[in-house]
Amino acid sequence: MSIRRLPSELIDRIAAGEVVERPASALKELVENALDAGACSVSVRLSAGGLELIEVVDDGCGMSPGDMRLALERHATSKLPDESIDRIASFGFRGEALPSIASVSRLTLESRPRGQDGWRIAVDHGAPAGDGPAALPPGSRVRVEDLFGKVPARRKFLRSPRSEYGAALDAVRRLAMARADVAFSLEHDGRRILSLQPAEPPQRVAELLTHELEQHGVGIDCNRNGLALTGVVSLPTFNRGAADQQFLFVNNRPVKDRVLVGALRAAYRDLLARDRHPIAALFLDLPLDEVDVNVHPAKTEVRFRDPAAVRGLIVGGLRAALDEASQRSAARTQAAAPVMWTSSETYALDRPPRAIDFSDLPQRWAPAAFARGAPSLVREEAALFDHAPAARAEPAHAEVPKFPLGVARGQVAATYIVAEAEDGLVIVDQHAAHERLVLERMRAAREGQGIARQTLLMPEVVDLDEPDCDRLEGAIADLAELGLDLERFGPSSMLVRSTPAALGKPDVKQLLADLAAEIAEMGGPLALRDRLDHVAATIACHGSVRAGRVLSVAEMNALLREMEVTPRSGQCNHGRPTWVKLGHGEIEKLFGRR
Repeated sequence: MSIRRLPSELIDRIAAGEVVERPASALKELVENALDAGACSVSVRLSAGGLELIEVVDDGCGMSPGDMRLALERHATSKLPDESIDRIASFGFRGEALPSIASVSRLTLESRPRGQDGWRIAVDHGAPAGDGPAALPPGSRVRVEDLFGKVPARRKFLRSPRSEYGAALDAVRRLAMARADVAFSLEHDGRRILSLQPAEPPQRVAELLTHELEQHGVGIDCNRNGLALTGVVSLPTFNRGAADQQFLFVNNRPVKDRVLVGALRAAYRDLLARDRHPIAALFLDLPLDEVDVNVHPAKTEVRFRDPAAVRGLIVGGLRAALDEASQRSAARTQAAAPVMWTSSETYALDRPPRAIDFSDLPQRWAPAAFARGAPSLVREEAALFDHAPAARAEPAHAEVPKFPLGVARGQVAATYIVAEAEDGLVIVDQHAAHERLVLERMRAAREGQGIARQTLLMPEVVDLDEPDCDRLEGAIADLAELGLDLERFGPSSMLVRSTPAALGKPDVKQLLADLAAEIAEMGGPLALRDRLDHVAATIACHGSVRAGRVLSVAEMNALLREMEVTPRSGQCNHGRPTWVKLGHGEIEKLFGRR
């Protein structure tokens, strides 16, 4: 079989398969071109999620007719004035986006530099379709219609217009966060979706993420060795079932990088259940020569020169910020409304009336109707408490000390502690709270005295691939701190002398294989820490105060005081809140006082 050169049209379609995966990919490339052109305002218009129409209008520098023709050729760009591909500051640099999009759609490019006339060039699925003068303000307008119209094999793999619209909206949001100084607007099928004016980065993030993050978010601002991390993350108790609200940026470039995602997950280790995810918008700034963005045509992946330093900054910075806010609980409280609570009227209707003997009731308490013996007027609301409280409450007239979680007043259902604070009513889940306290005690003891080791009677030799052995050998010191003592035993073997005692009798071969894979992906032996934390969390769960146990007031207050000084006490080991508060204002709303 002879080797032949591929036609240029086929080459463009192959390139388009890497750059233009779906309408959102084409939209991302066009908006990035507008931002690189110095636009102060970017307007996007979509139809059918971008399947029928994508239009991007900007007020950037514009292009001359000659530059427009050149821009439609592959690997032609204005963003690399020299060959410094290792110091890229622009969004785009490969010169592939416009020709790739033009090869799989009907593309109309209009542009006008300031002080010059406008020009238009049309391309129909890679074939020239005419050009001529165009009337438009300074800047550029790009229309993409019938995307993949002549590539049915690609078109049939696209999702529904609604799904494609969701991906396009996500792309615009990420770029709008990256460039808070630029105005953005988005219109879909004639409906205005976004209208953003230039703002400071925190304000732009607040506009694009859930407004509840202002109340349940934690600000991040840390620096280390020339690296800077800023942004906002949610409290562990304010989480989601999907990782669709995590926005990560490197030098203001939206990315989806494994190192960053893994570091974010590690920062929330033992604070969230495995199937829950935090909300985050993180901006990492580092020198241009410390990151390589020339990894994939989509430009969403990067490579760091020192991934361990990046990961350490993110994990350390987030853990420090979360620890400072660790007593906060972010249960999703709803606006207080009487209809959401059982009122005296609904309570009476839900339960049938019951005759009550008022013979022992003091006469001065009885209404006139009772004195006349009118049993038909007797209602359940007049009944006294049928059951005594599970624990004796503090005197109601006692002064409330200035404790963040207040003073215990009683116990409900032998599960929830009710406390009175200066600014409201606090309800504590006694099992969830004590579970976190026990775990933090175990962790402090482990860090203070070191992890107990279980020395193997006969050291075990584990055979692995040589690259895995190399990774484990490089992490021997870190693993020793976690109670796992290793030695290199030949090119493709490791010798295990001891394991952490808390793991019991682990499968040593599987443990080392998991650790090697973890180091390869994340740059550190997280798997062993996760196993130890999982064991500690299990022990803490079984050794904690259970729901259903009656506590004395002294025990309840002791639990509240320890919660106030224990890190991460606002959530249990599974990410659920340990306490919620009902403020005085909300209580007044419940009773119609305001």
